[in-house]
Amino acid sequence: MKHMSGFDGLGMGLGNLSRLSKAKTRSISAENFTGEKGKGGMATEGTGAACAIDLGQGWKISPSVVIAGKSVFTMADIAGPGVIQHIWLTCHPKAWRYFIFNIYWDNENEPSVKVPVGDFFCNGWCERSNVNSVPVAVNPAGGFNSYWEMPFRKAAKITMENISDEDVVLYYQVDYTLTDVPNDAAYFHAQYRRSSPLQYKEVHTILDGVKGQGHYVGTYLAWQVNNNKWFGEGEIKFFMDGDKEFPTICGTGTEDYFGGAWNWDQDGQYVTYSTAFLGMHQAIKADGLYQANQRFGMYRWHIMDPIRFEDDLRVTIQALGWRSGRRYLPLKDDIASVAFWYQSEPHQSYPQFPSKDDLEVI
Repeated sequence: MKHMSGFDGLGMGLGNLSRLSKAKTRSISAENFTGEKGKGGMATEGTGAACAIDLGQGWKISPSVVIAGKSVFTMADIAGPGVIQHIWLTCHPKAWRYFIFNIYWDNENEPSVKVPVGDFFCNGWCERSNVNSVPVAVNPAGGFNSYWEMPFRKAAKITMENISDEDVVLYYQVDYTLTDVPNDAAYFHAQYRRSSPLQYKEVHTILDGVKGQGHYVGTYLAWQVNNNKWFGEGEIKFFMDGDKEFPTICGTGTEDYFGGAWNWDQDGQYVTYSTAFLGMHQAIKADGLYQANQRFGMYRWHIMDPIRFEDDLRVTIQALGWRSGRRYLPLKDDIASVAFWYQSEPHQSYPQFPSKDDLEVI
């Protein structure tokens, strides 16, 4: 059989699934911390050792790790070139805002991804909500999956920082391939921000300070409404390549940007949905006692319609409701966001990351 040497194993889909490649598949987990060939399932110590006391080596000795409070655990440290193709992990919901997910490309000093792990997987409210989309899938009961393609040239390092005081168990698997990376492949980035509360007549900044060439590929919002009535009249705006006062792209309303319409209202109820590229998958109702506010989770993946920029990018969204007389009311809601994009390195420094108290879901 004649092997085709031109396919690098990137950009996987049904259309190229039959093609042969010299790319090498590897996987890192608590059963193989380095991803080395033939080195999986060799542990003699680990979180499952007591359970396997009658069976011994090779019988699920190390399925997970315990990350101590106020510590950083290196989930993966990979020599390139290659591409991360899938990440699966799970941990207790109490850790979803206090486990900070970091990814470093090519030995950089500052991470290109720095996001609370729950928000990275569209579960910012620390209450389980399933997601059925192309790049992110969340399955019962709290199984987090990422299919974002993440190429790197020299190295990839993934860490999980536990900023809480408690020890937390983490199960994880990082699936990747070692292969040549095209010259035009950009690096994956994700950044978290929160306005709690948003100030009156201010906009929530989803992303700012981006310099270089790239394309914006996704938005996640965890939104708490601090007023009664409808909250989503606000416009999302994309300022790119020198835009100042006015953006090049301006949306028509919050639910419109996430692919819905007319307040997501069917028969007097918010109706959730989770689709390949967009969703309003989480609507948490007030319970009449201590849970006093409505909370929402929304995502929009610009996979079929990436927002390309050549020099710079800024993304904002308004929080806008209604007052008397059919007049708009600027809202002071609690909005947390994650921006997902690809760009050439180096990237600009991110804003100072929120403190533990500023991350807390309260």
